[in-house]
This record gives sequence, structure tokens and C-alpha cells, in this order.
Amino acid sequence: MTTTTGARGPLPGQENVKGILCVVAGVAVFFLQDLVLKFISGGYPLHQAMVLRSLAAIPFMALLVWRDGGMTTLLTRGWRMMLGRGVVMFLAYTTYYLALAALPLATVVAIYFASPLFITILSVLVLREHVGWHRWAAVVAGFIGVVIMVRPGGALFDWAAVLPVSSALFYAWGMIVTRKHGGAETAAAMAVYGNVVFLALALMLAAVFGSGAFASEEHKSLGFLLRGWVWPAPFDLALMLACGPIAAAGLTLLAQGYRIAAANVVTPFEYTGMIWGVAFGWIIWRDLPDPVGWLGIAIIVGSGLYVLWREGRGARAPVTPDP
Repeated sequence: MTTTTGARGPLPGQENVKGILCVVAGVAVFFLQDLVLKFISGGYPLHQAMVLRSLAAIPFMALLVWRDGGMTTLLTRGWRMMLGRGVVMFLAYTTYYLALAALPLATVVAIYFASPLFITILSVLVLREHVGWHRWAAVVAGFIGVVIMVRPGGALFDWAAVLPVSSALFYAWGMIVTRKHGGAETAAAMAVYGNVVFLALALMLAAVFGSGAFASEEHKSLGFLLRGWVWPAPFDLALMLACGPIAAAGLTLLAQGYRIAAANVVTPFEYTGMIWGVAFGWIIWRDLPDPVGWLGIAIIVGSGLYVLWREGRGARAPVTPDP
């Protein structure tokens, strides 16, 4: 959702269809990573999965850089911005993954889709963009949906519900940074710098918590963060390592989709992740939102799609998708 410089003329309908298919496939591929991390969250620490995922992604990141012009694309004056953005995105993904350990899949995905609402707010505060009352109304409605999903003060409230809200906010912050400073950078460069930061910070978490000295199982999210390293079973190790190529494949599909089609056409199809969240949450863990949860999901998704539609009416520029 990050606008780059340069305008694009009208695109043939066939190219838009191909772009939509790429984005839908990319979202589905990335969702496999969510399933893996939720599956292993009961027995392994998150930082272990992060380190293995980042190491496994390196060969695929190298391939992306090669296809994008070689190592010279990484030698840029924007490296500080990309490292800072990497930290923000690390926080976005970490809070999201920690939420997966404790909450139903559909709940995490739905609350995370509040990110377009945060992007709207930050675009006003940081980029000084003008936002009309239609989009402000959608933002207010969306946050009502978030409150319905989180249910603060209710008997069903779990503090882990704050995690996907934080994830959406950090993600929006990362998108605003990219929108403001990242127009000259390639998607491959951003992916590489992001992976470097991801690996470095995961190793720092592992250095602090890897021994298990701070391990606590009082809450599923805390257990996922503080648990010590465990030598994984072969199947579990394969799953964690598979997150590397999964992320690379998902990035490639999303980048291709945004490259060949108009951003305002393909961006709403990222919401197909909500379908996967509900479907796999039911198939694997037998989790389905209750009626109040469905109401919150409908409000969040509807508000987010409306914000994207309003933005798309005046924005026809290509974007650089986030890895």
C-alpha cells in the first residue's frame, strides 16, 4: 500500500485479472506461515522460529536481488530508512505472531486488518494528507469493530487481543515510513534489509530468552516469547525452515501482482486472508467467531475496504508491497 513515484496509464483488464490472481495467491501462500507458527507455538519459542525462518530466507532473498539488478541495488543512501523500517516491521510481525499463540486465527486476522484505518490516521498526522469526512467515518466505524472484537472489560477479554491491534499500528507505521521515504528503493532491497533486521533482532531475543531462564507458561503468548530453545523434531524443523521459502514465494507473488495491475484494483483482495483465517481456524482448531465476533469482523473488513476504495479513487500509481 506504499505509493511510489511515477504514473501509470490505463491497464488492460486482462493484466488486472492476472494481478488479482497473483495477490490472492500471495496472500494464501503467506497464510501458510501463520498456520506453521500457530501450530508450533505450544512447544517452541518464537525467536527460534524467527531465526530459522530468516536464515532459510537468505538464498531466496539473494535470488530476488539478482533478478532486481544485483547487489548494487542494496548500496543506497536510504539504508538507514530501510533498517528503521525493518525494526518497525519486526515489531509488527512479532506482536502478530504472539497473538496467534493465544487467540483464534480469525480474530487475529480480523483485528490486524484494521491497519488501513491506522494508515489513514498516520497519513494525516505524519504526511499532512487531507482526509474527507467519508474516510473519517469509516475509521471511526472500524475502530468500533476493533472494540467489539477486543471486548475490553468483558468476561471474555484476553490481554493478547491488544497484540494484533499493536501489530496493525506498527504495520501502518512501516507503510507510512515507506510512503514518505521509500519511493526510490526496490522491493528486493526492502525485503533484504528487513530480513537482516529480522534475523539480528531474533538473535537478540534468543540470546536473552534462549536459555529458558525466563520461561513462563502462565499465558500462551508469554510462553511463546519466553520459552527456551528446544531441539526440534525433524518435521517441526522442516516446518520452521519452510517459512523462509514461503515468505519469499509470497513476496514474489505480491510484488508481481502490484507490478502488473493497478494498486486500487488489487489491494482489496488482500482481504481474502480473512477467508483463510476463518476456514483454517475451523478446519484445524475448530475455532469460529461467535455472533458478536462476526459483527466486529464485518465492521472492520467493511471499513477497511471502504477506506481502500476511497484512496483508490484518486490514486492510480503502482505500489511497493511489503514483504
